[in-house]
Amino acid sequence: MKICLISLVLGWMFWGTVRGQQQTTLTIEQAVNIALQKSYTVQSNDEDRKAMQYEYLYYKAQFKPRLDLNLYTPSWDEQVSAIAQVDDLPVYNSTSSIRFGGDLKFTYVLPTGGNLALSGNLYHENLRATFAQDYSTLRRKQAFSQFGLIFDQPVFTKNKLRENLKVAQYQYERAELFFTRTQMDIVYNVTKSFYEVYKAAYERQINEEQLRNAQEALRIAKLKFETGNIPEGDLLVTEINALQSDVNLLESSGKYELQKDEFKLLVGIDMTEEIDIVAEMDFETVMIDLHIAIEQALANRLEVKETEYDVKLQEIEIDRAKREREIKGNIFAYYDFTGLSTQPGNISELFRSSFDNFMVRPPNRGVTFTLTVPILDWGRGRNIVRSRTIRLKEKQLKLENINDMIVKEIREIVRTVNEAEKRFRINQKNKDNATNSYRISRLRFENGDLSGQELATEQERLSQVQLAFIDAYITYQLALADLKRRTMWDFENNRSYKINGYMENR
Repeated sequence: MKICLISLVLGWMFWGTVRGQQQTTLTIEQAVNIALQKSYTVQSNDEDRKAMQYEYLYYKAQFKPRLDLNLYTPSWDEQVSAIAQVDDLPVYNSTSSIRFGGDLKFTYVLPTGGNLALSGNLYHENLRATFAQDYSTLRRKQAFSQFGLIFDQPVFTKNKLRENLKVAQYQYERAELFFTRTQMDIVYNVTKSFYEVYKAAYERQINEEQLRNAQEALRIAKLKFETGNIPEGDLLVTEINALQSDVNLLESSGKYELQKDEFKLLVGIDMTEEIDIVAEMDFETVMIDLHIAIEQALANRLEVKETEYDVKLQEIEIDRAKREREIKGNIFAYYDFTGLSTQPGNISELFRSSFDNFMVRPPNRGVTFTLTVPILDWGRGRNIVRSRTIRLKEKQLKLENINDMIVKEIREIVRTVNEAEKRFRINQKNKDNATNSYRISRLRFENGDLSGQELATEQERLSQVQLAFIDAYITYQLALADLKRRTMWDFENNRSYKINGYMENR
């Protein structure tokens, strides 16, 4: 049994170690898809987008009818009240009331911005009054019932409900655009971080190769020194190169781990998860038409559409500022029936008599037309209109400048893509040539035709060419990704990344 328990414990420990050592291999497409779902930036902006959506739905629901119920169970009040007397000082009586009831109100919003409300109010009330002269007390029970119709309509002014809905709609659509732009930025940033990790891994691979070459050179140098074919100085140089290569490998390994952690944080991968990334170093040249790139960028760039919404919102602000000094009117009308009963009896009898009372009591009714005419404000309204008009001009200038900047950016990025692609092809040939050159130099070193210092120089040259090769490859990939982000156009598949559909297209 002891052997079985030990075997189980050892097996569990071994399985945990194996699980901890398992790696997740990621391509650039897989990393982007994970980031579009799990990254903090996307989740945060998605929450903001949802908030703007619900705010828009809130203003949209303002045009729907409302049904409100208010209950007071109970409403109790007790206080001292001053009672004025003719030719004498006031006296102070104590009054108290306790009320049970509520009101129900159905409000229908009119397309004109006003509302029509049907309301009902019912309550039962116990009253008590204590008089100051002799502190005698009176009590009474009563029931109150009221049913009526209320009409309220602003005139000579804009429909604020529709205006608020339009503002909320613009803000929501702008939030949608910003979220889509955030997705595009995430794709680029993940691509950039992906290739930074790939470059760090490639540098570590170069340093590993350099260390193997340096150790092999040191082994050969030791054999040559023992046979007296090289001086001690060459042996020391090869030993120093081997030690320096070991240090370079240590530094590149640390840089690689740091880049991986930053990449996992950006993408939204658990920091304890081991990952490995793979990329295709060979690719087909992407043909880019500058005119199509500029055309698609001007048509699809979300910054343009966002600024257009800013212009529309500012135009609404100017309209609101102008209404600060406009003639305003309001029509308010009501018609209701009121019944009040103070007859003795229980609660149901009181309410029945209250209903009977509002059938015989004359109705309450009235109409009020209010007109507000601004006369003099010492320039306040005029100045606020001027201020917001200048803000509108500022946003219009920004829109024009964005269009000019887009054209400049696209021209520059297209040049960068073309140059990077050519530089990559050149460095690819240089890498092959440098690899063959180093192989020949090592053979010469083994034959005694080359010194250790010269071999180290050849090794350094090979490393620099390899780094230039990976730099050219990453520059091309990032420039192509940046071009896609800034044009929202996929030049490889000749298609557009539709707004709000980028995630599906990925």
